[in-house]
Amino acid sequence: MIRIKVPATSANLGVGFDCMGLAVSLYSTIDFEQSSQKLVINGCDEQFQNEQNLIYQAFVRGCQFLNQPIPNVKITIDNHVPVSRGLGSSAVCIVGGLMGANLWFDSPLNKEEILTLATEMEGHPDNVAPAILGNLNVSFTDSLENIQNVAFKVSSDLFFVALIPDYQLSTKKARQVLPKSMDYQTVSYQVGHAVALSKALEIGDLQLIRQAIIDKMHEPFRSKLIPDYSAVKSICEKDGGVLYISGSGSTLMAIASNLNDAQKIIDETKKSFPNWETHLLSVDTKGASGVLI
Repeated sequence: MIRIKVPATSANLGVGFDCMGLAVSLYSTIDFEQSSQKLVINGCDEQFQNEQNLIYQAFVRGCQFLNQPIPNVKITIDNHVPVSRGLGSSAVCIVGGLMGANLWFDSPLNKEEILTLATEMEGHPDNVAPAILGNLNVSFTDSLENIQNVAFKVSSDLFFVALIPDYQLSTKKARQVLPKSMDYQTVSYQVGHAVALSKALEIGDLQLIRQAIIDKMHEPFRSKLIPDYSAVKSICEKDGGVLYISGSGSTLMAIASNLNDAQKIIDETKKSFPNWETHLLSVDTKGASGVLI
């Protein structure tokens, strides 16, 4: 049996729209084993237990790329990354399926090749890159359609808190609210802040993070789709943290400089929103992994 473990991701990080992503210590595991039937899927809703399952589609894509026959397979999912919450659930599925196929056929692909395949399926690399490689990644597709990726280590002095609402926010809806154009002044603002944020996360400077993470490209528009955004932002800032929308939402991610502040953010959020999930997270430094069991 093959077991693949994939971390959740938190993309955009305020000013890093569609290019910046962070791997965090919330994981899903996916098991692949030979089956007497063409396809058996366990561990997800019945509506996804078929060939349209994204994990299976990625597994098939991996087999096709390797010019290998698609085996009869049983897939067992132990998912801890909530769907449509801005934590890279689709990237987890794609990366898990591709890595499952790769390990099934004795791992001929390296992680850079898997990243290329995953980006083709996902559409852009900001979520799949950290899911595969770990750490903080800044990624783009160059003029030759190659993926360029720069990885940053994030300071261990920072604590990340995922505040996950009990409601979803679709990526499609979150993109529909965005403006169609942007002026040069705003673009310059975004570029400067994104470069500074990368360094601030690397050195663990929360005060610089607090200034650099303020976004003008998507958060002002998407925050209106999250009814509790302002209330949670107030909680976070009162307790010394910095807040941003993870991915396209609805998850809100807080950054704190010490464990005490992180725990206060969790306690206050639970008090105000008892049905929300909260997770104290660290940065995943390894990315997706696979083992034979």
